[in-house]
Amino acid sequence: MDNRNEIRDFLTSRRAKITPGQAGLPAYGGRRRVPGLRREEVALLAGVSVDYYIRLERGDLKGVSDSVLEAVADALRL
Repeated sequence: MDNRNEIRDFLTSRRAKITPGQAGLPAYGGRRRVPGLRREEVALLAGVSVDYYIRLERGDLKGVSDSVLEAVADALRL
């Protein structure tokens, strides 16, 4: 069963609901292209690389540890 689209939709929707201010991050730049946190900001908060977080957001959960999932969940306030 392929659930990549569901994973992508879930993570992007949760990312969109948190502002940088709510996450304790400064809001650099004026206008943001996306609502909520950027992928880079979620990766920073979760302590993973941006490439790794992007892989997760694309639905590639192969080999992901529980600690990484917990860190992403904490960053997204789940």
